Amino acid sequence: MKRAIVAFLAISSTVLAQLASAAEMKTILVFGDSLSDGFMLKRSEAYPALLAKKLHAAGLDFQVTNASAAGGTTAGGLERLPPHLKHRIDVFILELGINDAFRGLPVDQIQNNLQQIIDKVKARNPNVRVVIAGMQLPNYGADDYVSAFGKMFGELAVKNAAALVPYLLEGVAGDPSLNLADGIHPNAAGQKILAENVWRVLEPIAREVLQGRGGSPEPPAGD
Repeated sequence: MKRAIVAFLAISSTVLAQLASAAEMKTILVFGDSLSDGFMLKRSEAYPALLAKKLHAAGLDFQVTNASAAGGTTAGGLERLPPHLKHRIDVFILELGINDAFRGLPVDQIQNNLQQIIDKVKARNPNVRVVIAGMQLPNYGADDYVSAFGKMFGELAVKNAAALVPYLLEGVAGDPSLNLADGIHPNAAGQKILAENVWRVLEPIAREVLQGRGGSPEPPAGD
């Protein structure tokens, strides 16, 4: 009987330790569109999953959640966001806006929607570190619109003291060997380059969060 009790207590302690470890694990939420979702690819081939592997290989203990949706817009992001605010977010990677631009939405409206998303995340996670994935439009249409759209991401980064990936598709856009047949979405090889583009910005932030500079407490229960 004593052996059984000792064994039970040992198992219980192990389970509690595992639960405590899971609760303390820092989190990264990737909130984007088809570029982050890995359009026509396995989720394991999309750059958020590749970032998770890089973090693990670097000994950085993070849980990475890919909350991206193909076809995602900034307005759709605002609608999808609330369930994710119920959980702690230590690093928030925001990659939205290009689908709005393809639809001709005014740049100031896109920027306002992105700001609202950031504000809502910060309201629930005051110490969250924000990473904004910048995008650029092909050189067609109104030059003023193309320019304003490209500058918008940097402006958001400055306003919110966020880190900026200058251009998520750097080294991938326009290269047929790195994109699907549609010429828009990266293939598996292209996603590896996207992961590198984000990793250069994310790695120092991840290290700082683990050192206590940034990160968030758990949101209040029941909210």
